[in-house]
Amino acid sequence: MTNIQQFNLPDVGEGLTEAEIVTWLVAPGDVVEVNQTLVEIETAKSLVELPSPFAGEVIELHAEEGVTVDVGRPIISIATAGAAPGKAPASPSGPAGAEQEAAEAAEAAEAAEPKLLVGYGATETSSRRRRPADQQAPAELPTAPSPPAAAPSGPLRTKPPVRKLAKVLGIDLASLTPTGPGGIVTRADVLDASSTNGAPQAAPDVVATTPSDGEPAEIRIPIKGVRKHTAAAMVSSAFTAPHVTEFVTLDITATMELRDRVAARRDFKDVKLSPLCFIAKAFLRAMERTPSANSRWDEAAQEIVQLREINLGIAAATPRGLVVPNIRSAQRLGLAELATAIADLAATARSGKTPPEAMADGTVTISNFGVFGVDTGTPILNPGETAILGVGTITRQPWVVGEGADERLEPRWVTTLALSFDHRVMDGQQGSELLADTAAFLRDPALATL
Repeated sequence: MTNIQQFNLPDVGEGLTEAEIVTWLVAPGDVVEVNQTLVEIETAKSLVELPSPFAGEVIELHAEEGVTVDVGRPIISIATAGAAPGKAPASPSGPAGAEQEAAEAAEAAEAAEPKLLVGYGATETSSRRRRPADQQAPAELPTAPSPPAAAPSGPLRTKPPVRKLAKVLGIDLASLTPTGPGGIVTRADVLDASSTNGAPQAAPDVVATTPSDGEPAEIRIPIKGVRKHTAAAMVSSAFTAPHVTEFVTLDITATMELRDRVAARRDFKDVKLSPLCFIAKAFLRAMERTPSANSRWDEAAQEIVQLREINLGIAAATPRGLVVPNIRSAQRLGLAELATAIADLAATARSGKTPPEAMADGTVTISNFGVFGVDTGTPILNPGETAILGVGTITRQPWVVGEGADERLEPRWVTTLALSFDHRVMDGQQGSELLADTAAFLRDPALATL
């Protein structure tokens, strides 16, 4: 007997209410195992892979890629094998028979229950399996056509942006020969058909209001997922916490020279030592001297809650928007451990695989907008935090060194730091001391040992 099981979209974060279906990794007719990845979804915080709670055959996908689904709604149906129909064989009589019946009933009940999922409770001993690469829907569509693949027997498979592009260009998808992996219609397929038909090319998500010159007048980008969450959080923070921002421009040549010396050490051979690692270390040391910076404002209790551990958030720009994963108990890490943690955090964020729990419980943040060539800015507090340090670009500039008769101009490494803080928790003196201490440790790293 076959049972049809529905898998409802779970809450994979902290009270999340919806998620977007990004990429299905299975299709109707596929046979899946427990804990095999079914789909990639984008929540308000990150990209998450959902494993299957059932083993069986995929019957139906209830949501297309690009669609936002509420938590609790069914997203996939899977046919699972049940007990065979017919009369069960007679069990031995007496106590032994009753014992056997109880054991069989327990086994049947266990088989009927969905297995716990990887990442959502205790795991099975079997490892999670993904579909073979040639059957997966690609995370990014190729920009050039790949060798032609055999057309699938069912409906043509493609992604929502490609379907929208075909609609804009007036291309019938059914007339195309798919060239993508597993028989998926790609953007290149649609553009090739457009060129053949002489139709003008346009980009997905555009609304052309003045088509006379062949170029769209505006581009509309849906606000959802990480970007939607970030926008709401920033508005809430900006209009809840009274921000104060202070700036300091400083010579960090001594820190840059220290970085070169440390990077040459054998024990740092495999460690990526960016200037941000030393800035983070100086900031953490300064926060130990101004513990009120590692606090949160409790509006309901009308209390300032000072925290013992510093969970250092590193703001990361990703294609899906801004995310701020944090390094737990960062003040306890040595320089090599901190550098490794920052590098791993950034790589995970860029891949879109940062789990929601990695972005929870942050206590302070660093935003390194200097990597974009920006001198300075006014960073907005991550909601619930008291301080955020903005780091500007590090450049060679003429700088006055020496005093009196020895005063002269020299090329030095110079940067600007910007500190925003919640004026409800920290007053001007505390904020100024935190920024001044951070700058002092970078001007002369030896001071951090005092």
